[in-house]
Amino acid sequence: MFTPAFYESTEVLAQYLWLHYAAREDVALLNGIAGGVLNFPERCVNELLGALPEGRLRALDVGCAVGRATFELARHCEEVIGLDRVPQFIETAERLRARETVLYALPIEGELMQPFAAWAPDDVDVTRVRFEVGDAANIRRDIGEFDLVFAANLICRMMEPIRFLSRLSGLVKPGGLALLTTPSTWRQIFTPRENWLGGYEGEHGPVRTLDGLRELLEPTFVLERRVDIPFLIREHARKFELVIAEGTAWRKR
Repeated sequence: MFTPAFYESTEVLAQYLWLHYAAREDVALLNGIAGGVLNFPERCVNELLGALPEGRLRALDVGCAVGRATFELARHCEEVIGLDRVPQFIETAERLRARETVLYALPIEGELMQPFAAWAPDDVDVTRVRFEVGDAANIRRDIGEFDLVFAANLICRMMEPIRFLSRLSGLVKPGGLALLTTPSTWRQIFTPRENWLGGYEGEHGPVRTLDGLRELLEPTFVLERRVDIPFLIREHARKFELVIAEGTAWRKR
């Protein structure tokens, strides 16, 4: 079974920093397509976010990794908590919140490495943001309610995604939003087969992840928006994995 230690490697940290913070000039070989695949967390927020209530808003970024979406949510909310179970991710996000420039490197080819740098967006008020280590399957009970809960590419990497999804009704205030994205990569190394939300033949035909989400969420939430959001995972300068996440925005009744 998959273990969280996978995320503790320097290589994985560098891949996440690139996914969250790579600039257009960092991917010259991609030419004209770069704008549509870079800065995945920023595009998720921009493409999924709908109307929010007025007043002092709270947001929760579950599985925040190195924090780019957490910072982007601070453009809209007075208080944003970024939550991730990997201490290395949270330590790095805290360095970015402190306005440090975080240096990292990824392969060009073979043993040749290319240096990169990541920093929090200059025009974001980082005092609105805080990060903490926590498990999406066991979010602390005293964390309170939120106007917006965001979880990017999380549910198909969890052993028990239903445990997290069942908490949403208690985390999101009435009229608030739950924003979810997933590439629906259901594999038993991450999630036991009996816990998959989709990707299998059901009694009445194929069951997709969106079907599973509807069954779990529609008693309490209304599906407001569905979009496809592409992004790249970099292996080296000439090899990238293209992934297309399905993004959904759910409004609590």
